[in-house]
Amino acid sequence: MQHDKPLAGLKVIELGSLIAGPFASRICAEFGAEVIKVESPEGGDPLRKWRKLYEGTSLWWLVQARNKRCITLNLKHEAGRQVLRELLAGADILIENFRPGVLEKLGLGWDELHALNPRLVMLRLSGFGQSGPMKDQPGFGAVGESMGGLRYITGFADRPPVRTGISIGDSIAALWGVIGALMALRQREVNGGLGQVVDVALYEAVFAMMESMVPEFDVFGFIRERSGNIMPGITPSSIHTCADGKHIQIGANGDAIFQRLMRAIGRDDLADAPDLADNAGRDARRDELYGVIDRWAASLPLAEVEAVLLRAEVPASRIYSAADMFNDPQFLAREMFLSARLPDGQPFRMPGIVPKLSATPGSVAWTGPALGEHNQQVLGELGYDAAQIAALRAQGAI
Repeated sequence: MQHDKPLAGLKVIELGSLIAGPFASRICAEFGAEVIKVESPEGGDPLRKWRKLYEGTSLWWLVQARNKRCITLNLKHEAGRQVLRELLAGADILIENFRPGVLEKLGLGWDELHALNPRLVMLRLSGFGQSGPMKDQPGFGAVGESMGGLRYITGFADRPPVRTGISIGDSIAALWGVIGALMALRQREVNGGLGQVVDVALYEAVFAMMESMVPEFDVFGFIRERSGNIMPGITPSSIHTCADGKHIQIGANGDAIFQRLMRAIGRDDLADAPDLADNAGRDARRDELYGVIDRWAASLPLAEVEAVLLRAEVPASRIYSAADMFNDPQFLAREMFLSARLPDGQPFRMPGIVPKLSATPGSVAWTGPALGEHNQQVLGELGYDAAQIAALRAQGAI
């Protein structure tokens, strides 16, 4: 346990798989919590085999399970459930993302666990939450993004909706989950020491991020539609293609910033136009302004476009690929790549820690473990001797 970390002293048990639950516990582990991840003995978390594999193990897994101790328990076996109860008796947070009702059928629902450990905080991540007519339906992050409104507004107006490129709905739900769990711990600290349930639905986690969508519809009957790379009502802010085929995001929607951009590209007439002095006027001439910026960007290679915008103090960024990030001085200065080693000893880099804490920063001690790597260690800490552990293995409980 890392005692110089903000979550040192907290014990977290993770029953999650894939993305939302494991990402939530990863955050806890990076900031000092003791995280024990419980997996099925039959293959473990499917994330171990997702996307690019190195000698049979997902590189994503090595990041998502970093700093966790991994054990295997067969929760269909009473002996496996008993080990879990013993772990939970001394835990602060349980993170689970089963479909609602699964733990209840195993005798591990909230009522049973609260009686076992009244201080326990139970973070439950699911597609539709623990209540409502849809609670029993399966729901992945993609479904949450669709129902929560994100997919509807993502893409171009003349084409079907598109995904964002990552499983953003799961990750947003994980962030809300960690926030909720920490709030529950704070409540426990100041008001009687009792835990509670933190119920996060994937669709609600996405829905909570949808800015002014609800009041705009309720007050004006306005439905926000797909708008491609621009921000309707906030002009100019879009992606432009340079002469070398590379792309850049330019955000010049502040009044003074817009004037600096127009002067930098030789359009003093637009910088001085009275009707373009505020956002409403610029948005009324949106197509014209985007055409001007498009033509200017297309006349120069990306590096020259960036140089002009930097001198003019206009917020902008090339559209970064992973290759762009790896040698970028800002990423390097902020230590956004950590050095680690693959299971065979080969060095590799993985994402750094977010957020940055000045006094008690997070860190990574090890990458995602092998399946059941910490069985002996964790069970030993619970008081099981070698013969008892061997018996559990022979019974199929671990």
